[in-house]
Amino acid sequence: MADVQPLRRIQNSGAIAFGRDYTSSDAFRSLFREGMALVEDAAAYLDGPGREEARRLPRLSALAYADESMRLTTRMMQIASWLLVRRAVAEGEMSPEKATLQMARIRLVKNEFATHGSDTNILPRRLIDLINQSIRLQDRVLHADMILKNNSEDAPTPSGRNAVALQHLLIKSAF
Repeated sequence: MADVQPLRRIQNSGAIAFGRDYTSSDAFRSLFREGMALVEDAAAYLDGPGREEARRLPRLSALAYADESMRLTTRMMQIASWLLVRRAVAEGEMSPEKATLQMARIRLVKNEFATHGSDTNILPRRLIDLINQSIRLQDRVLHADMILKNNSEDAPTPSGRNAVALQHLLIKSAF
């Protein structure tokens, strides 16, 4: 295991923790606003015009639409959950320990189109645009998540518990 003492010395020396600094920044607030606006746009489209467009599609295209719209919805819910948890910690509404448990439930994974290549031409243009926007946003969130995890203050653990105990808690909370 890597020696964390140098990291603790840096943190105790008054250096600013990147995660806390980032989630309080204008950059994070902008990412949050953009993410939540895209969640609203996607929901409005899927519940309204998208539903009408899907009804007019041939059977195979309608199946592709259903698959892609479910993937879009899942991606947007993961992004929204990540953004909301990060904001809650930044605003003091959630402890870092509770956030760690919540973040373990969020599956931020890179997923692209299930429909490949020219097959995307069978999908409505607005759905394709929303998917592309969500993938770009997801890339930004994944990048921020990686940086925040790599710069976390010793990966917050519940008081008096070690990293192994935290992993046990995360496993228990998943089931």
